[in-house]
Amino acid sequence: QVQLVESGGGLVQAGGSLRLSCAASGRTFSSYAMGWFRQAPGKEREFVAAIRWSGGSTNYADSVKGRFTISRDIAKNTVYLQMNSLKPEDTAVYYCATRGGTRGGSFYYVDGSGYDYWGQGTQVTVSS
Repeated sequence: QVQLVESGGGLVQAGGSLRLSCAASGRTFSSYAMGWFRQAPGKEREFVAAIRWSGGSTNYADSVKGRFTISRDIAKNTVYLQMNSLKPEDTAVYYCATRGGTRGGSFYYVDGSGYDYWGQGTQVTVSS
């Protein structure tokens, strides 16, 4: 009922920029929050950034603060991740996820288990 499609990944040199997009669709789509996670080769999935759908408040992992910016376009049901000053260690598959707007209980934005739907991922590769 909910589909998330990421786009915008690719190959970029260190110091460069990319903007990822995640478009949501579905008859029952409603979101409390959306987040970006990434998984590098040989590592566990890690939190990158999250945004409240209604209020727009944001949270970032320490490793990307000052370099990445998360935003959303409510009319387009789309969330973005602007990535600047990219480093080789940013290389990973990036996934977007959403927490359903009607889901109750506590929400921990850094915990992937709190999200209900996930996209297929988009590859970001940063070369030196």
